[in-house]
Amino acid sequence: MIDFGLSEEQQQFRDLAHEFAEKEIAPHAAHHDETGEYPTEICRKAWELGLMNTHIPEEYGGLGLGVLEGCLISEQVAWGCSGIGTAMEANTLAEGPIIVAGTDEQKKKWLTPLTKEFLLSAYCVTEPDAGSDVQGIKTTAKRHGNDDVYILNGSKMWITNGGVASWYFVVAYTDPEKRYRGMSAFIVPRDSEGVSVGKKENNLGQRASDTRAVSFQDVKVPAANRIGEEGDGWRAAMAAFDHSRPVVASAAVGLAQSAYDHAVAYARERKTFGVPIYKHQAIGFMIADMAVAIQAARLLVWESAWTIDQGKRNTKQAAFAKLFAADTAVKVATDAVQVFGGNGFSKEYPVEKLYRDAKIYQIYEGTSQIQRLIVQKEIFDR
Repeated sequence: MIDFGLSEEQQQFRDLAHEFAEKEIAPHAAHHDETGEYPTEICRKAWELGLMNTHIPEEYGGLGLGVLEGCLISEQVAWGCSGIGTAMEANTLAEGPIIVAGTDEQKKKWLTPLTKEFLLSAYCVTEPDAGSDVQGIKTTAKRHGNDDVYILNGSKMWITNGGVASWYFVVAYTDPEKRYRGMSAFIVPRDSEGVSVGKKENNLGQRASDTRAVSFQDVKVPAANRIGEEGDGWRAAMAAFDHSRPVVASAAVGLAQSAYDHAVAYARERKTFGVPIYKHQAIGFMIADMAVAIQAARLLVWESAWTIDQGKRNTKQAAFAKLFAADTAVKVATDAVQVFGGNGFSKEYPVEKLYRDAKIYQIYEGTSQIQRLIVQKEIFDR
């Protein structure tokens, strides 16, 4: 039996995150959207409050919170600005494989520093010709003679926090003949010789997030930086998604909630034919549908988070949540623009930004089509 009665501590984290979003994020969201400036100081304040890296185990200096707590925080942060939220949450995905598959020594080396000072990390898997088809990556890591070192070559694309990360989680082929069983994972410090970072991408939405190409040219990576054994890269990279997808889905819920809140407020204030527009059934029903979809998405997110926090496999539940929450965010943001009418098409009103920000949820961390593929496989193959 699933019990979603939040504990006092969980409610406190949720309230803290909402207060932070209300006071520190929302007032600056338009500026970062307009300029594309990375929200360094906002992220630093969030780190100081304990709103980042919440999932790092206590023995490595973290709070050791569950995925559900991460979702409670992420929803509220994204309510303030999902682009700033993505900047904050990129660490979650990069750290996930280390938490899942790293050794004790690796966790101490790479996770503990993130709890001692404000540092960022990035997950490097996607490439110019390999997005949903991860097996299509071309990056390679080859042993350097008899040395306990790999030589890393390749390029990654659409890397969130690419320009601000202190280290990267990188997946590369150590044996291309074995396909996904020949992939290995490595931690690569940003300051390694041969690492180069491209220009910041000029994206449609979530413009506060730092998204760039990252290239590796003859980068020497010690074998001690390999996560798991050779051939374990695919498993480590994919296992992290079961932890991170509920959190990303919760952010989509937060964006949808923000769009809904703006639509409700506007529908109360705006009048046509002598009455507030919510009294027209066309608008009232649209907002009612928003409310239902948001609550359904939230419950799917909470179920997926609760499941993995109980130590159970949540791959199907995480796909449910990511798929439905992403599609809900896009639909609710679109309908919010419709409620605002012509004003919704103007940058002077907040729903225009939410409309642009929403689309990426159907693309990153596994497209909505990939989520459907996962669900199909869970139904018929597993």
